[in-house]
Amino acid sequence: MTTRRLYYDDSFERDFEAQLLSCEPVMVDSHLMVPAWGVVLDRTLFYPTSGGQPHDLGCLAAAKVLDVRDEGDEIIHVLDRPLELGPINGYIDWDRRFDHMQQHTGQHLLSAIFQERFGLPTVSFHLGSEISTIDLRGPEPSDAIREGAERAVSRVIFEDRPVTVRYGTAEQFAQIGVRKEVDRGGILRAIEIEGADLQPCGGTHVKRTGQIGLLLVRRCTKIRQDWRVEFVCGQRAERAASADFQLLRQVALRLQCAPEAAAAAVERAVAERDANFKRLRTISDQLAEAEAALVLLTNPPGPGGVRLLARTFKGVDAEYLGHFAARLTREEKTVALLVSRDDGHVVFAQHPSIGKDMNTLLRQVLEKMGGKGGGTRDFARGRLNDTAQAESALSAARTLLQPAGTGV
Repeated sequence: MTTRRLYYDDSFERDFEAQLLSCEPVMVDSHLMVPAWGVVLDRTLFYPTSGGQPHDLGCLAAAKVLDVRDEGDEIIHVLDRPLELGPINGYIDWDRRFDHMQQHTGQHLLSAIFQERFGLPTVSFHLGSEISTIDLRGPEPSDAIREGAERAVSRVIFEDRPVTVRYGTAEQFAQIGVRKEVDRGGILRAIEIEGADLQPCGGTHVKRTGQIGLLLVRRCTKIRQDWRVEFVCGQRAERAASADFQLLRQVALRLQCAPEAAAAAVERAVAERDANFKRLRTISDQLAEAEAALVLLTNPPGPGGVRLLARTFKGVDAEYLGHFAARLTREEKTVALLVSRDDGHVVFAQHPSIGKDMNTLLRQVLEKMGGKGGGTRDFARGRLNDTAQAESALSAARTLLQPAGTGV
């Protein structure tokens, strides 16, 4: 039996009466094995997941509605408990419904503006729990285009234009200028935003654009050949704007400037950070050179003319270890085995005159101790999973080198 969809004509109804026609066990989640029952009614206000819009929630009698599924002519209401056949009352979660109505009508308006003013058609829509998205096809929508679309949407919202439901065939809608034609027979339902958009749609929508409240375009990212635009409407937009201001206020407080000066202050701080980083890197490299020269001076070659330098470090980063090892192994017949006790970084390096394979040595040590890394025959670096294994890693490396004739 075909379920009559009450939300088609009035999305603002919150409760209804219906006849419960069937109630059977269904699967909610194949992993959780949660017991649930699928109910079919002769009429319903509950919107099923479809067209990028999630389903409604609410109650049928004493049962909670967990899911609403579109099964062609019938709508299946998935409940947390079984119910008896016969008359039943139902009511929807109005806050969720109205939020979805704001997002969906906002999407229609935003998509219409992007297409008509900027030649960017919408190829998909998703209404998420926090953020909604549309995927646009065409060139990247610049900041100016996104801001222009947002302003145009705001003007239509402030004009409080009527949003109406219209019925007709695909041919009739094509003749009066539908945004996106559909290849479907029979009578179709369409949503019309006066003077802005006409689009076939089975979703729930507000009655006037003023009820969208506010629309904010958040960001744009590349998704395969399309551009995904994130947006929020209504109370979501209010929350987002408030959160944005609080974040800006906190940043301004930390930078000791007015909120309107935060962007310039951040630019200065980033420039200072980059300059300080370069100076620190230069000083660190110079220190590594000096310390390496001292180590070479105080550690003469051993048997066979080989100089083996095995050492753990604390308070230095991976770049320092690398520079230190590179300086040491510029000297002939020198091997450097270095490990950081802070973060487990490992550097094994040699002068080519040693003739061994540091990459193989590193892999052998990491297989024993746990970790990842790699490199070349003369220079390899990695990281231990457990920093407590630093000394053990050095010991293992020395042991593996001993039969290689390095004189260790």
